[in-house]
Amino acid sequence: MGGGGAERVVANLANHWADAGWYITVVTLASRKLDFYELRPAVQRVALELAGDSGNALEGLWNNVRRVIALRRLLREAQPDFALGIMTSANVLLAFAAAGVGIRAIGSEHVHPPQYPVGALWGWLRHLTYRRLDAVAALTSESADWLKTRLGIRRVWVIPNAAPWPLPSQQPRLSPESICPAGRHLLLAVGRLHRQKGFDWLLESFEGLAKKYPNWDIVILGEGPLRSALEAQRRTLGLEARVFLPGRVGNLGVWYDRAELYVMSSRFEGFGNTLAEALTYGVPAISFNCDTGPRDIVRHEIDGLLVPPEDVAGLARAMDRMMGNADLRLQFSRRAVEARERFSIRRIAGMWEKLFEEIRK
Repeated sequence: MGGGGAERVVANLANHWADAGWYITVVTLASRKLDFYELRPAVQRVALELAGDSGNALEGLWNNVRRVIALRRLLREAQPDFALGIMTSANVLLAFAAAGVGIRAIGSEHVHPPQYPVGALWGWLRHLTYRRLDAVAALTSESADWLKTRLGIRRVWVIPNAAPWPLPSQQPRLSPESICPAGRHLLLAVGRLHRQKGFDWLLESFEGLAKKYPNWDIVILGEGPLRSALEAQRRTLGLEARVFLPGRVGNLGVWYDRAELYVMSSRFEGFGNTLAEALTYGVPAISFNCDTGPRDIVRHEIDGLLVPPEDVAGLARAMDRMMGNADLRLQFSRRAVEARERFSIRRIAGMWEKLFEEIRK
C-alpha cells in the first residue's frame, strides 16, 4: 500500500465501501511499514509479510507456494463474497488460492499489458490462470481487447479508475507557496520518478520555454529511482531555479488547486489517475496520447490538449500555447471540472458493483 496509483485505487474503493457499511479487508504481501495511503478504521488491514525477491527459480517457486497457502488460508477464514486481485502477480496468486474454495475471484489489470512485460514465466502463469477467474477488469477498451484476444478471457469488464474530489489530505503535507510563491505560475506534474513517466521529456520541452515565460515554474511531485538523473538533467539545462522535485506529498489537492496547468509526459500509462484528478480540480491538462488512458480522460480542445506520443517538440508547442494564453486555460478549466462526475467514486464503484452482481448470477 505504498504511494503508487494502483494502491490509491485500493484505498479509494476500500474507504468508499467501508463508508457504505461493507466489511472490507485489504491484504498485501508487503509489510504495513510501507503503507502510505490511509484507510478508514473500519477497514481490516492484513499484511502477510511474504514480499521480497527470490535468489533463484527454486526459491521463487517455494516463496510463491507459501504465498498461495497463506492467502488460501485467509480466504477460507474470511469467506468473503468477493476477492479482488490488483495487478498481474496478485491476480495469479489469487487464482491459485481461490481454486476450490467457493469464493468468487476477480482479477484486475492496472497497466496496458503489452506496454509492461511481466516476463516469460509470469506471462505463462497469467495465460494459465486468468481464465479460471470469475472475471477480469481492465481500465480501457484497448486493454480489454488485448486480454480477450491474447488470453482468451470471455468475461472482461472495462472499469476506469475513480478520481475522488476533493482528495483527502494526510502527511506529509507541503505548502505550494513554500516552493512557488504567489505571483508565479505553476505547471504541475505528478508521478513516480521513473522512465515510464517521461519527466526527462518534460524538462526537455521546458528548456526552450523557460526564458519566454520567466514567471512559470515546474513542480514534479513524486519519488523514484530516477531522482539523481532528473536532478542532473535539470542542472545541465540550467533549470535549477525553475524546476523543483520536492518528493511525495499527502496534500495533493492543494497542489492541484494552486496549479494553472497540468502536464502528463508519460511514455505509456495504464490509465492516468493524476490526469483525471487534475481535471476534477479544474486544471487544464496536456498529455501525450500514449497507450493507454489519456484519450479516455482528456477531451481534446475541450478541457486539454492531446499530443502525439513521444513528440517532444509537439509537447513544447502545446505547452507554449497554453502557458501563453490565459483565456484558453480558463476556457478549458470551466469544462475540466466535469470530470468530477465522469470519474466520481460513486459512479466507478457502481460499475464494480454491477460486475459483482453479474458474477453472482
